[in-house]
Amino acid sequence: MRAIRVASAALLGVSALTLTACATQASAETSGFRVAVVPTTIAAGGQVTLRATGCDQDVFVSSGVFDDLTIRRTQTSATAMVDWDAKPGAIYEVTFHCGTFWQNASLTIAGGRPIQPTPVPLTPDRGVHAGEGGSFAGFDLKEIGLGAALITGSVGAAYYFSRRRTDEDGA
Repeated sequence: MRAIRVASAALLGVSALTLTACATQASAETSGFRVAVVPTTIAAGGQVTLRATGCDQDVFVSSGVFDDLTIRRTQTSATAMVDWDAKPGAIYEVTFHCGTFWQNASLTIAGGRPIQPTPVPLTPDRGVHAGEGGSFAGFDLKEIGLGAALITGSVGAAYYFSRRRTDEDGA
């Protein structure tokens, strides 16, 4: 009896914790936490301004294209230097962390051209492979004999078992 009470209390506690976690997430999203990367397109080696508003604590910013940095709670922006080895034309994700909540923004590296597919030639490189006509094209006599034996054997077995069954029934 005691185990049922303990299990019920544990289940009630986990349910309450789950429901309050969802409410906390919703209230943080409605609190006005906003982020931006200016400019959104930059050349490798350039400098971007990272903006975060609506957070009551330090905002940690990370990305694969510059070093991690912190926007202090008394400030609304910080600058970052884009790595020189950033791939032109690539889009990098910038993540802003405000406590347990985060938002993402995109940063595009300028200088790249969109990759265009290579044109497909309309004419084939070689002519059509023809000249093997006839009923035995590409087959070996062993394969034809084996196939014929399998078909004959299956038809013979079906006939044998069907005739035997009717004899047993007395019909």
